[in-house]
Amino acid sequence: MREIFKNVKDKLVAKYLENNTSKNYSKNTKKFKPRIKARIRKNKQFISKNIDTFFDWIKGAELIELKSCDVKEDPVRPELDNKFRTSFGRKIFGVKYKKEICAIMCFGFTNEVPKTINEFDLMTRDAHLQSTSWRNKNIGKIAIAYTVWSKKKGGGKLIVKEVFKKIKKSNHLHRLITLSPLTDMARNFHLRNGARELQVNDETQNFEYKI
Repeated sequence: MREIFKNVKDKLVAKYLENNTSKNYSKNTKKFKPRIKARIRKNKQFISKNIDTFFDWIKGAELIELKSCDVKEDPVRPELDNKFRTSFGRKIFGVKYKKEICAIMCFGFTNEVPKTINEFDLMTRDAHLQSTSWRNKNIGKIAIAYTVWSKKKGGGKLIVKEVFKKIKKSNHLHRLITLSPLTDMARNFHLRNGARELQVNDETQNFEYKI
């Protein structure tokens, strides 16, 4: 894993220096060569330090289940309290790094794809009731992520990947689908992270991460 991060870091540094040098270099720069070299060294050290810092927190982060979260921080659905987020088998997961929660994702389990938060509420209740009736601890077949936010750069992408891996390991969950707001930001975020557009609804849009 360290070797992978080192290769990525070296490539990023090399790419930056290549672009930066090509923009500033000209026929008259020979007399400024020592100054240019010093600047390149300084830039390389600065970039390397920042990349090291970024990868340090990514490598050291862990996915944990939370009993609650500060709903005021939720940019998508701040009106949903912690009771809603933890009832009927619903979960709150966070990415933790050095005692700090850097990203949060809330989701529930259903057997169908909801188009609204009200449908999500009813479907998660129904899936939970079915599992109770059948004395089955496994709730639903579909994981529905209805909100996600990050407090640290890279946190949103990381929590999506970690939750994806967790769901992939489960025996009963076959799909990971979002219940996202109708915004370009939400659309771009999920498409960049490998999801496909499932459907666009009147109030929301659904994206699916293939398991």
